[in-house]
Amino acid sequence: MPAFSKILIANRGEIACRIQRTAQALGYRTVAVYSDADAQAPHVQMADEAVCIGPAPVQQSYLNIQAILNAATLTGADALHPGYGFLSENPEFARVCQHAGLTFIGPSAEAIELMGSKRLSKLAMLDAGVPCIAGYQGSAQDDATLQHEAERIGYPLMIKASAGGGGRGMRLVHSAEALLDNLHTARSEARNAFGSDELILEQALIEPRHVEIQVFGDSHGNLIHLGERDCSVQRRHQKVIEEAPCPVMTAPLRHAMGEAALKAGRAVNYVGAGTVEFMLDRSGQFYFLEMNTRLQVEHPVTELITGLDLVGWQLQIAAGHALPLTQQEVTLNGHAMEVRLYAEDPTQGFLPQTGEVLRWEPAPGARIDHGVSQGQCISPFYDAMLGKIIAHGRTREEARRKLLRAVEDTLLLGVTTNQQMLVDLLKHPDFIDGQFSTGFIAEHFSDITQPKATAEQLALAAALFYQHGANQHAQGLAGWRNNAGAPSTYRLEAHGDIHTVTAEPLQLSTDGRHATLILNGIRRRIAYHLDGNHLWLPGLTVINRTQHVASRQADASGGTVKAPMDGAIVDVHVSHGDRVTKGQLLLVLEAMKMEHPLIAGVDGVVKTLQVVTGDQVRNRQVLLEIE
Repeated sequence: MPAFSKILIANRGEIACRIQRTAQALGYRTVAVYSDADAQAPHVQMADEAVCIGPAPVQQSYLNIQAILNAATLTGADALHPGYGFLSENPEFARVCQHAGLTFIGPSAEAIELMGSKRLSKLAMLDAGVPCIAGYQGSAQDDATLQHEAERIGYPLMIKASAGGGGRGMRLVHSAEALLDNLHTARSEARNAFGSDELILEQALIEPRHVEIQVFGDSHGNLIHLGERDCSVQRRHQKVIEEAPCPVMTAPLRHAMGEAALKAGRAVNYVGAGTVEFMLDRSGQFYFLEMNTRLQVEHPVTELITGLDLVGWQLQIAAGHALPLTQQEVTLNGHAMEVRLYAEDPTQGFLPQTGEVLRWEPAPGARIDHGVSQGQCISPFYDAMLGKIIAHGRTREEARRKLLRAVEDTLLLGVTTNQQMLVDLLKHPDFIDGQFSTGFIAEHFSDITQPKATAEQLALAAALFYQHGANQHAQGLAGWRNNAGAPSTYRLEAHGDIHTVTAEPLQLSTDGRHATLILNGIRRRIAYHLDGNHLWLPGLTVINRTQHVASRQADASGGTVKAPMDGAIVDVHVSHGDRVTKGQLLLVLEAMKMEHPLIAGVDGVVKTLQVVTGDQVRNRQVLLEIE
């Protein structure tokens, strides 16, 4: 009898789609689970069967173990793939799946439990002889103990959630004065994200590279690695660009890091796909960071340089087969590079963004793993990552060049993303030369400002508003021509600025989705979406304010605190009538798995407080006013 035939994917978005592609290609039936917010999501449409498992909040849906097990029973699924995030590194989930007779496509619960704890895994790695960063990983978690240990380690240091990843519950602390506030914030974020507020402390390495080794083990005692990935380009401790191989890797260093990763895997009898992460300093010394007991977001770059399907390997191993290759048979060919496309605004400290996807056209010819569809609503309930754009080349420069074109040619309108920042990163001279560390974005992109709308963009916007109005009100007018009538003047808002634009006749034609025009002697074709007085162009939203009153109400000198995005209030630090000072923490908003502190912009007294802990709030909703 086969080991399993129908796989339930306990996840959502791009990874759920990615797993289904391989599973279906190999002949397996697939089952999707979804929350109320994801009813029309691509991973649901792609599956053979789908089951709703609850409301949008993750605790009631994607983290609801019983609802997921019920979905498996209802559909007759006999295997379960957890993807990454959510329950993928929850040992109890692995255990209950096995007790329910489901094949869990991942490592043992024991390996997940040990390596899922940064504290316990570090102790195990020290015993196994794997190089580790100096720090504190004890069981005592009171403030006094952590303060004492921080003084012993020295500053700067890292606070990390023992149970976590993805930058949640992680803080860089530069001085003793900042320690307590960061401990409390890290505990809260860790507790909300992972159900555990246990922390560890580590010495902060200055300008290291983040290099990880992909390992694979089977149930027959075989364990190999598939080379390394460099994941150093990060913001808020979350990866933005990943590549394989590492630009500064040497054969001796790859051998040493690979052997250390295999030591880590053997220490827990590892079975399945896993990643051992290291910090690599300037001198070539490397230190164990953590082990992720699951498939990684960045696994496609390893697939492209090895020619292997890592999800396919996961399914084979879970079915009891031996690894298809030995270590000596693994070959690395060319170079691969990946960027993560996030729904976030880099000009506002990478704040997550929500909204409707009005246009979505992935670049042709590139590998783009995503879970996005046109008309989809990007909600505040889940991670901000929309997908990954990946390219392969014979050399690093060829891969970079192909990836740059694919990022530039990918179209997403309606939701603010980090797309332009990805372009800027890929064009940066230090990145082109491979000279970067985990501090690269903080060093070179610490003050990203909103670009001003160009004259060409404003001219196009005015032309499109003109044509749209002409098509609505002038019967028989087929579009804007060189002999168009008298110019019209528009008041256009772009990036918060008001521009007065005279619409001059242009050589312009449209099909309702793209505008083709000649500007300065150059013919261009530009995608757009126009709905009433709102126009979306790549990287720019323009609002026609021609009929609106010219004056704009200013913010109340920072006295009005509004929600920067959709989310939930998880902490309220003040009450009505409290006196507050500029810079004081007032509220904490949780959105897309991250906590965002909201601070006072002025000295004063809390005049109105309109929220309590647990409230769901909308973007720009007034939360509090200071008089």
